[in-house]
This record gives sequence, C-alpha cells and structure tokens, in this order.
Amino acid sequence: MWQDLRAEATCLVQQEPILASFFHATILKHENLAGALSYILAHKLDNPIVSAISIREIITEVYAQYPEIIVDAAYDIQAVYQRDPAVDLQSTPLLYLKGFHALQSYRVTHALWQQGRKSLALFLQNQISVSLGVDIHPAARIGHGVMLDHATGIVIGETTVIANDVSLLQGVTLGGTGKECGDRHPKINQGVMIGAGAKVLGNIRIGENVKIGANSVVLKEVPDYTVAAGVPARIISQQQHTNAAAQMDQNFIDLWENMNI
Repeated sequence: MWQDLRAEATCLVQQEPILASFFHATILKHENLAGALSYILAHKLDNPIVSAISIREIITEVYAQYPEIIVDAAYDIQAVYQRDPAVDLQSTPLLYLKGFHALQSYRVTHALWQQGRKSLALFLQNQISVSLGVDIHPAARIGHGVMLDHATGIVIGETTVIANDVSLLQGVTLGGTGKECGDRHPKINQGVMIGAGAKVLGNIRIGENVKIGANSVVLKEVPDYTVAAGVPARIISQQQHTNAAAQMDQNFIDLWENMNI
C-alpha cells in the first residue's frame, strides 16, 4: 500500500503543483505509512499546550510499541477506498478525511489508556473532539476495516465494542442510557452499517451484518442479518449473506412500502 500511496502523491504533485509542498510534507518525505500518519495526526492535534512536535513523538512511541495500529490503519484506508463512492484514490482518506484522522488518533489514545496514561489519553481525546468533531472515548474497543463516513458528530462511549468491518455515518451515537456505571454501551458486530444520525443506546448487541436506518433510535438487541429502522427502531426486514458495512445501501423506502406503513 505504501508504494501505491507514494505513486498517487507523485501524480498529485504533477496535477496540482501549488500543493506540491503539502504532498511532500504528508507523504513523499516519509519512509513508511507510520511516518506519514504520525506527521499528519500530530498537525491535526497541535495545540498551545502540547506542540505538534511533542504529539508526534508520543505517536511514534506508540507505533513502536503497538505496530498493529499501522496494520489497522491500512485496513481502514482500504475500507474507505472500497466503500465511499466519492473516494477514487487510496491517499484520499490519509490526506483529507477527518473520519479517518479521528479514528487513527483514537487508536493512539486507546494505546495510551492501556498503558495507564489516562490523563494524556483524555487530553488527546478532547483535542480530537475540538479539532475534528468526533468524540471517541479512549477505553472503547474498535476493530479494523472501520469507516467513519463524514464523521461530524459521531460519539462512541467508554464501554463500546466495535468489531471489524463496520461503517458509521455522521451523527451516530453509541451511548449509554443514563448515568449508570459499568458496561453500559453497545456491542457492534462485524459487517454492521449504522446510518446518519442513528442512536444506539445501552449495553445491547447489534448482530452481524445488521443495517440500521438513518435517525433511528435503537434501544433493544438487533439480531444478525436484519434491517432495523424507526423511532424506536424495529426490525423491518431480513437480509441474508449481506455485508451491510461494505454494501452501504441506505435506501429503506421499498422496505417501508412493503410493510404498508
């Protein structure tokens, strides 16, 4: 993938010379994806308290201790490239998409949280929220091949678990139901697609390859291979052998009409 990213950046320099320094700073001057990603994230999270240089040092240390984070990032790039029709280059998520930036920044905070560096993890969580408009608690557990599409307003709570190959659109909340402590957030299984503005609340299971409609409010478990929509959400269809996250089909009109609603 890294060679593909470099090749794309080289072409982009030729196509848009005014951005040549940008493409060199973000991709071409680096030896690998880890170097490029640490540079990009550090400048996204730069602030008056902790400089971009210091943040990059933190990120670089995390990558050295947890090299699997870079593997996860590569899966995430592929997820966006394959699922988002507006993305025609693998370099687009790395360079421009704040959902990808927020997710990769979260991965750093999660590693810090696991190390017991909770104050630093929370500080960077706040910077992610302020700079990118995405709020992911460092203790949440998120797999790879995940796409945060558009991403503005996404909230992912402390005890949330998200499996591999999941797609979330803007405004999604994976939250609790009040101020109870303990395991209180959703468990999102593989292949799930959650539409824009949907709210999934409480320690409930969202089954494999489930599709949740935009602006739905999900308060109960959703079985595998089903479609849920509405306020409150209910099952409106079964779907067999469909990876909802990869398919990204958000058209529910026919399903509602078939139910005579």
